[in-house]
Parts: sequence; structure tokens; C-alpha cells
Amino acid sequence: MPRTPDHPHERRRAWLAGLLLLVVYFVVPVEADPNGARLGLRVALTLLLVGGVAALVTGQVRRQLVAVARGRQPPSVVHLVVALIAGLLAFAMADYVVARVAPEQFVALHTRVDALYFALTTLTTVGYGDVHAQGQFARVLVCAQLVFSIGVIATGASLVVKRLTERRP
Repeated sequence: MPRTPDHPHERRRAWLAGLLLLVVYFVVPVEADPNGARLGLRVALTLLLVGGVAALVTGQVRRQLVAVARGRQPPSVVHLVVALIAGLLAFAMADYVVARVAPEQFVALHTRVDALYFALTTLTTVGYGDVHAQGQFARVLVCAQLVFSIGVIATGASLVVKRLTERRP
């Protein structure tokens, strides 16, 4: 019997993938490095990670929208959920790396939990103000995060909610 796009096995794999992404977020080494070349490489790799994940999330959102526009069954929402989690964690990691490299860029962002909290409050536009961007580089990063969140993450999240709440025949 062929699997439907949102089969329980697919959802289980999505949960496992999301959990794995969260574990990786908390264990990937991000230590301060006095070597300027290595530090620059780490920042560049973090920005590449954010760019790659942004492309992944954007592609998943586009696939959902194109399928709906063409009247076809959209691909599994599971992949979109995993991409959205990856997007959130990529921005949290970028915020954390910037805070580690240049502590003056953020106020009260000291741990990975702080970075995840900040990324979530930015994504949801709640912005409590306890953790915030202070330096110009951090503000540019947060501006990119906000534009991405509003344009791509919000669209993706609304697609996920729509797919999860629509009635099945």
C-alpha cells in the first residue's frame, strides 16, 4: 500500500529530524577563537549555513504554493516542517555565533538557549526587549531575520496550519 504524503511514518521521521536538528544545534562547537582567520571562517560558514537553510525553506514553501496553484496534491508537509525548524535554528545559531564573536552586538544573549529564545521572539515578532540587537552588525542580521521570517517562515507556517486543519475525504 503506497504511503500518503503525511503518513504516520513520515510524521515520525519529521519528529526525529527535528529532534536531531535541535541536538545538533546544542552540541555543535562554537568556541571563541583568537585566530582571526579561523574566526572569519567560522562566521562565513555560519552565514553560508543560514543562506543554505534559507534556500531550503524557500524551496519547500515554493513547492507547496506551486502545487496548490496548479491544482495538484501538495508534497508532504513534513518536509516543510523540518525546513522551518532548520530555518529557526540556523538563525538562532547565527545570532549565537555573532554574540560569541562580538559580545557587544547583543544585550543579554549569552547562551544557546538565549539565542533560541531571541530567534523565536523575533520570528513571532513578540520581541520582549530583554534580549536585543545592540550593534550595527547584529541589527543587520536581525533585519534579514525579520524579512525572512515575515516573507518565508510566516508563509510556510500558514501552509502547515492549513494542511493540518483541512478535512480529509
